[in-house]
Amino acid sequence: MEVKLATSSERQVWINDYLTEYLRESAFMPYMGKGKNSIFRVRSELQNEAGKIINIPIIGRQKGSGVSGAQLLEGNEDDLDNWNTQVSIEWQRKAVVVPKSTSYLTEIDLLNAARDGLKEWSAERLRDSLIDALGQVVIPGSTSDDPDTVVSYASATSSQLNAYLAKNDDRVLFGATKTNNSSNNWANSLANIDATADKMSSAIGSAAKRMAKMAGGISATDTNARTRITPFKTADGREYYVMFTNPWAFRDLKTDTVISNANREARAREGNGMDKNPIFQDGDVIYDGVIYREVPELAQLTIAGADANSKDVAQNFLCGQTAVGIAWGQQPTPRTRTFDYGFRSGVGIEELRGQRKTSVTGTQFGMVSVLTSGIAD
Repeated sequence: MEVKLATSSERQVWINDYLTEYLRESAFMPYMGKGKNSIFRVRSELQNEAGKIINIPIIGRQKGSGVSGAQLLEGNEDDLDNWNTQVSIEWQRKAVVVPKSTSYLTEIDLLNAARDGLKEWSAERLRDSLIDALGQVVIPGSTSDDPDTVVSYASATSSQLNAYLAKNDDRVLFGATKTNNSSNNWANSLANIDATADKMSSAIGSAAKRMAKMAGGISATDTNARTRITPFKTADGREYYVMFTNPWAFRDLKTDTVISNANREARAREGNGMDKNPIFQDGDVIYDGVIYREVPELAQLTIAGADANSKDVAQNFLCGQTAVGIAWGQQPTPRTRTFDYGFRSGVGIEELRGQRKTSVTGTQFGMVSVLTSGIAD
């Protein structure tokens, strides 16, 4: 007798495969994970109710000096700074009708018939939600006990933007130099961006990386309430910051002389053909400990007519660990229904998910926002 996979097990395999595949298609999957090292920190409590809050834990660095020699350690301990970013989750749903000509006898076959369309929708929905989270403006709680909240960049008021910049002046870079920050006035700082001098470049990327390294102070006894931005670590232990880059900024980066020379003269490649040559192939740019990943859809966060000559400004995000929290209350779960006297079948997908920028007392936790010239072709 042949062993047949139980329908419930078959369904769980389908759910797991669907989740993995749509995450991969979102372009952010290499940087997602449950550990604190991940840029997109995932929590999966699997609560099956709407309106739940899922917490993304944030642990601060140790600031005290400790003791030496025979000094008494008891009574000289430090508190372990820890915070939570609260992520609200909500239902995401989509359904399609599978015509009888392509339907089959089992639910799994029905789902497979609609799989590609649903998966593409899920991937685009997640990608756009994460892009919105990268651009969110943090609003500090009214007291130290109140959690931070966020608003999308598009809906933020000028006063909210100015207050956000004041809290994050060590992790927002306007163009090529920190002096473009005009007294923590967001609009005036954008107006200091020049279409030529402030195009994305290796120099801007390196400046953003230095800001990330220095953010929150460098002294072990520093009492600054702001937190450090810790680099993302690869499986082999190397440390990088990852900059998710607007397409127009990425275009400018690739024509930067330093980058083009590095690709031509120094970057490793295999063989003599074009398939591994960074000059001829598209893909990430890596330089000075920064991985630049183009995200074409970041164009939706372009700030129209905001620079010194009323030209567009691009938003880019140099990220370290736990820059964004993602919470699932329910993994993507398939639903089916038959109607019209059995002639038509509806196939749907539903998940309970939320995402937002992580923050501590009004300060974005894991990223430097980099604003550059963003003039479209």
